[in-house]
Amino acid sequence: MKVVILCGGLGTRLREETEFRPKPMVEVGGRPILWHILKHYSRHGFHEFILCLGYKGDLIREYFLDYKAMNGDVRIGIGAAKVEYLDGLADEREWTVTLAETGAETATGGRLKKVRRHLDEGTFLWTYGDGVSNVDLGKLLTFHRAKGKLATVTGVRPVSRFGEIEAKDGIAKSFQEKPQLHAGRVNGGFFAMEASALADVGEDEIFERGPMQRLTERGQLAVYEHDGYWASMDTYRDTLQLNSEWASGRPGWLASA
Repeated sequence: MKVVILCGGLGTRLREETEFRPKPMVEVGGRPILWHILKHYSRHGFHEFILCLGYKGDLIREYFLDYKAMNGDVRIGIGAAKVEYLDGLADEREWTVTLAETGAETATGGRLKKVRRHLDEGTFLWTYGDGVSNVDLGKLLTFHRAKGKLATVTGVRPVSRFGEIEAKDGIAKSFQEKPQLHAGRVNGGFFAMEASALADVGEDEIFERGPMQRLTERGQLAVYEHDGYWASMDTYRDTLQLNSEWASGRPGWLASA
């Protein structure tokens, strides 16, 4: 099954990093966050990727074209101009990566529409190139098929950026630093969708607006509720937090769902 990852946005809220590279190439633990996302899908048995390129997409192209040379041991015969790759690279040996140009300023709906020709009929998975989670992708797919809808979105409860204090009579009774919010869910990405759902998506549409609203009105959008780990790298502060988690040796996206 094919996995589409949106990699082309401008990432304006992370200008400290995205001035020089596309957001999916911002590093967490010395690897692009895109690598962490691909590894997550690969661990669940999904190895066919379609990357929707846009802003500074050439850097993503270079990364994958040079992937084996840059991520494993290499023996080079200088005189013979021979390159020998010495590592099998574990999960990556099963990956196929389609690099699809979708435009620097194309909306999310347009990016999906532009890669329709690379998809098979039936179900595909897709997500954003800046979010990590420990969502069980196998269970997401099973849920999607059981609901029989055109699309399923993973609904998550984001973590508050602030500590939460419970007080009584002016005295603190409890304090929790950055708790998970309990009021409602937000779009956490990690979609399962039928290719036919792209039929009426316009190339100038933001998928999260018109198309998702139309699917909702038709009763064709299911919600897979995920209460585990989820994080989006929207700001430089988020980048620091994700790198801190990785350095701790206990990143939440590698925890059991």
